[in-house]
Amino acid sequence: MIEFINVHKHYPGRRHVLRELNLRLEKGEMVLITGPSGAGKSTLLKLLTRLEAVSSGTLLVGGVDLTRLRRSQIPAHRRRVGVVFQDHKLLLDRNVYDNVALTLQVAGFSARQLDNRVRAALDKVGLSEHWREFPETLSGGEQQRVGIARAIVHTPEILLADEPTGNLDPALSTEILDMFRDFYRHGTTVLVATHDQQQVERLQVRTLHLDQGSLRESS
Repeated sequence: MIEFINVHKHYPGRRHVLRELNLRLEKGEMVLITGPSGAGKSTLLKLLTRLEAVSSGTLLVGGVDLTRLRRSQIPAHRRRVGVVFQDHKLLLDRNVYDNVALTLQVAGFSARQLDNRVRAALDKVGLSEHWREFPETLSGGEQQRVGIARAIVHTPEILLADEPTGNLDPALSTEILDMFRDFYRHGTTVLVATHDQQQVERLQVRTLHLDQGSLRESS
């Protein structure tokens, strides 16, 4: 499903952020990536959404080489991927329903398809009763659930999460990461960047450590 082959990422005048990255994720696998701040975890995820381009090497997603995608092909690729951010990135002037619906509106779904999918996504994250509310009235954990609903509403093949529990207490972190585990158990490929060693030990899934641009399997 996902394969990095000798991938390097660097910026002009700066050191390599990623170097000789080799990684393979099978379809329906869940993998955690740990590492200190500045190690390149966010950059790795941005390569998978083509928010950043590989400097050299090959990056395959579902057999498609992202390094060869034309600009016009990038939106179709992004529809295969859901992304959850640490800071939610919700629109404060829209209610929960409209925040989740935005992805489908951009993709051109009909009103009926959109409504069915939004309500199903909110139900999955336990927010079906909150659809009229605005982000500022929700707790941090509830806001993160809205972000997850927005990421899964188009039923992506791949779900990426960048420090999704960074601002949450341990109990809420457990709830959120259990959701990701449930998604992968239903066939979604899940890749989570995290600092939370307690959750890493609890989840007992494949874990990789990224440091100074290099990746290794954690023991």
